[in-house]
Amino acid sequence: MIKRVLITVFLLCGVCMAGMAQKYVTAAGVRLESERFGLSLQQKLHERGTIEAILSVGSREYSGTALYEWHFPMLGKRFNYYLGAGGHVGNLKDNGVFSGVDAILGIEYKVNGLPFLLSADVKPAVHINHEDWVNLSSGVSIRYVLIKEKKQKKEWWPFGKQNNKKNKKNDEKSGILDIFKKKED
Repeated sequence: MIKRVLITVFLLCGVCMAGMAQKYVTAAGVRLESERFGLSLQQKLHERGTIEAILSVGSREYSGTALYEWHFPMLGKRFNYYLGAGGHVGNLKDNGVFSGVDAILGIEYKVNGLPFLLSADVKPAVHINHEDWVNLSSGVSIRYVLIKEKKQKKEWWPFGKQNNKKNKKNDEKSGILDIFKKKED
């Protein structure tokens, strides 16, 4: 499994090109691990922070995980690495309910021109009331961008921002020769 994750990481690195792409606010998709299948929902909270919810099902257990993740750009805004922490709760066939804490370290690529995110990560976990006290899982996620972040309009005026509506209206009405007149407020 580790070989597959490393191959995926190298393929993502090879495909990536620096540049800008549409950012996302909400993305949902599937998460594939060696012994589990999961659903992933990622919600952007602020510029570098997201919260991710993972529901996973295995042959002997099912669980839900919530992670807070910090994203850091590597090659532009489309390719970044992230790290985070969180917790999980689940049910094991023989032992019943279990819980624990998780960490995550991974890379993420926003496919150019398509509304898809590809990610590969390593997610260690410490369990309470589970057969395995420590688990090191790795997974690959494919998410569809549900809500795109709105693009900011680029201002044509390069010297400061003109957020005041009154100034914009005055600028639209004024002509070239009006720069020599006194402004009345």
